[in-house]
Amino acid sequence: MSESKDPCKGPGLLRPVVDRRKCEGKEDCLKVCPYDVFELKVLDPAQRAALPLFPYRLKAWAHGHRQAFPTRADQCHGCGLCVTACPEKAITLEAVR
Repeated sequence: MSESKDPCKGPGLLRPVVDRRKCEGKEDCLKVCPYDVFELKVLDPAQRAALPLFPYRLKAWAHGHRQAFPTRADQCHGCGLCVTACPEKAITLEAVR
């Protein structure tokens, strides 16, 4: 019997967190996530206002205010594919409490 090489920890143990200051909405996380955890959405006015003006709000504006949102974080299996795929290093995995 061989050991599994599956990097996933299982559902409900970890959840992805997206740093709004870094995400540029390039969709890499959406493409690699096997559990369909992410959606690309546009920041609402309150989320935009929460960003510091320079450089983060301007950067968000340059990318159409589009960012990844872990809308189905409860489906995350903690494989970390999204973390390694993100070119901005905007995603981390944190333990579910």
